[in-house]
Amino acid sequence: MLRIGLSGGIGAGKSTVSSTFSELGGIVVDGDVIAREVVEPGTEGLEKLVEAFGQDILSPDGTLNRPALAAIAFSDDEKRATLNGIIHPLVGKRREELIAAAAGDAVIIEDIPLLVESQMAPMFPLVVIVHADEDLRVSRLIEYRGFSEDDARARIKAQATEEQRRAVADVWLDNSGDADELVAKARDLWHQRILPFAHNVQRRERARVAPDIVAYDPNWPDQARRAVARLTTACGHHARRVDHVGSTAVVGMDAKDVIDIQVTVESLAAADGLADALLAAGYPTVREITEDNPHTDDKARWQKRFHASADPCRPTNVHLRVDGWPNQQFALLFPAWLAANPDVRQEYLGIKRDALNAPDYADAKEPWFRNAYPRARQWADENGWQA
Repeated sequence: MLRIGLSGGIGAGKSTVSSTFSELGGIVVDGDVIAREVVEPGTEGLEKLVEAFGQDILSPDGTLNRPALAAIAFSDDEKRATLNGIIHPLVGKRREELIAAAAGDAVIIEDIPLLVESQMAPMFPLVVIVHADEDLRVSRLIEYRGFSEDDARARIKAQATEEQRRAVADVWLDNSGDADELVAKARDLWHQRILPFAHNVQRRERARVAPDIVAYDPNWPDQARRAVARLTTACGHHARRVDHVGSTAVVGMDAKDVIDIQVTVESLAAADGLADALLAAGYPTVREITEDNPHTDDKARWQKRFHASADPCRPTNVHLRVDGWPNQQFALLFPAWLAANPDVRQEYLGIKRDALNAPDYADAKEPWFRNAYPRARQWADENGWQA
């Protein structure tokens, strides 16, 4: 099962994308629909809302008067927090019930209006955000949903900012055009990324990429931050720390377009216990890689567990290493050493480019690494570097 988080500001066009994914075979779990369901007459949700906001939020027939509730709940941050504290847990419980009833190989589209505000983004292997500029969203809300301009802008202001949404977005769908353009973008996303992603997860396979050195991408730090948040959530207390490592962690350095993340664990047994959680997060186990090439005599302490992303559009390697072991320490030291030494950075880049023509890219770099390990350790000792 692959779970996709879908969100966007009010009036952005999220429903169009959700409907398109549904037509293509996705199982849509709609947060708005569930939010209405959990406050129907006779529900625990409606009872709690009345307790918090009074009888005036009810219509004469006993149903929830949504405009009346909005006028109260969106008037200040404290009341909005009260509303969210009532609704979010109930919606979450119902969402999990619906997902549990879906087929094991389903692609679940979780349509969550407040995905960013509720800090749920790291729960999903892929987050899709639909966006349109505020003025365009206001005009749509006025024309199609009968909002006043003041009400539309108040609702937009109460939601996450564009900057906050961009921080969690793996995919940013711009909806500044017409609905047909947005549908076409959603269809392309489904066929080019979501379906291959789901296929790889189902087969427990990583996305394959050909080795190539590309120019430094300023988006790498943001992509890594999302991966770190996702892996921190998936691993929970079993991860002692989660770090962006490898060449893409060195600002300005050309590298393979692959994000490397290290998850530091207590033991290899703890790493093995995380296999299912990492698969659910989109990172299947790569069983043929169980150790790093040792650069000390203590070869047993260079073992690790290796996972990699099933997402064809964001190759990511996940190295689970034991806290304090030399491979875990070196993974943290290496990007710091490269960042502090431009000459070494250029030296390593040349080695990597030469290795592209070798039968095995990783093996071709090993002679250089055997010499680099003591050099990096010496630099660390001389400069007081600590992980």
